[in-house]
Amino acid sequence: MADELTERIIGAAMEVHRILGPGLLESIYEEALCYEFELRGIAYERQVPVETVYKGRIIKGQRVDLLVEKEAVVETKSVSRLPDTALAQILSYLHAAKLKRGLIINFGLPKLIDGIKRVSV
Repeated sequence: MADELTERIIGAAMEVHRILGPGLLESIYEEALCYEFELRGIAYERQVPVETVYKGRIIKGQRVDLLVEKEAVVETKSVSRLPDTALAQILSYLHAAKLKRGLIINFGLPKLIDGIKRVSV
């Protein structure tokens, strides 16, 4: 699923991790990543609500960390090990937002490359 947009997102995340390193709160990485997107001219929306439909009823309450260029979902984490639910979570966001690609970026690891997971549906 390598493409130009996800490569640009990963490049921005690598810069954030290079400067901040692991061990900070997820919200710090999200804020820094948003600033790095601004510096690189990458359009994004933060904490975007997505709706789930259950038997025709709209259920609110989910929020995507970052929606980048209205094309990709980015879920930021800062943990030593991704929870098993992380993949299911981003897949549900992609389904609800009717998008095909996303990234889980876990800033909590010593080497960020080990914390990047590309997801496509």
